Amino acid sequence: MSVEQPVRLHCFAHSAEGVFVFDDWAASVGPGVEPVPVLLPGCPQRRTAPRVTTHAGLLADVLPLFTARHPGPYALYGHGLGAMAALTVARALHEAGLPGPAFLAVGAWPPLHPAGLPDVRRATDAELLQVLSGRGAVPLGSDEGIWLRAVLPVLRADLELAQDLHEAAGRPSPAGPLTTPVLIAAAQDTPPAAHATADSWRQWTEGPVRLRTVPGRPFAAHGSRELPRLLGRACRVARRLVQEPAPVG
Repeated sequence: MSVEQPVRLHCFAHSAEGVFVFDDWAASVGPGVEPVPVLLPGCPQRRTAPRVTTHAGLLADVLPLFTARHPGPYALYGHGLGAMAALTVARALHEAGLPGPAFLAVGAWPPLHPAGLPDVRRATDAELLQVLSGRGAVPLGSDEGIWLRAVLPVLRADLELAQDLHEAAGRPSPAGPLTTPVLIAAAQDTPPAAHATADSWRQWTEGPVRLRTVPGRPFAAHGSRELPRLLGRACRVARRLVQEPAPVG
């Protein structure tokens, strides 16, 4: 008897260091689904690798993971900035004429450039620190000198990547719009923002866009059980749809 291959759920974190948020997902996604964290340069497993800060650099690093032939369907999930990374991969596969994911799931990140941020590639440390402080990204009472040396370079790299991915996504695709289904995961306590996010994602695909909520306030991926359960159910539905015979006539 052949053993059915699990549906691979490739997960992009909000930052290279943030890949740990998927550590406990295998216990929650349910049967027949394998969460596969995407290990970007700079993550604990690739600490010495130079961080990627551009659209081209991201694709050069991760696209080979998806161009090899794998049995069965797979899906992409992007959390925070990872949502744009997952969208970037889906678009690149579409433009190359290669099989793409059964669906693209995103959470905690609208597909719009964050308002009020300067051009990160040209902003000074002082300018960036001022903006981030106003957004609550700098912990109260922290030593700004230590924070600048330890944290700001990492945040700058993440924001540079986000900026470049947004700019690339805004350029028309030579292959036309995606047809990939998109699943929006949102917190139940933020319905207006969730619906606005779902509406904005419809500009990126001609496939169906579905909004699903998980209990609580705006969620973090780490420690969440409902979020991986939702994505696990979506993966099993995707497998059934692939396996169902096409209607005749």
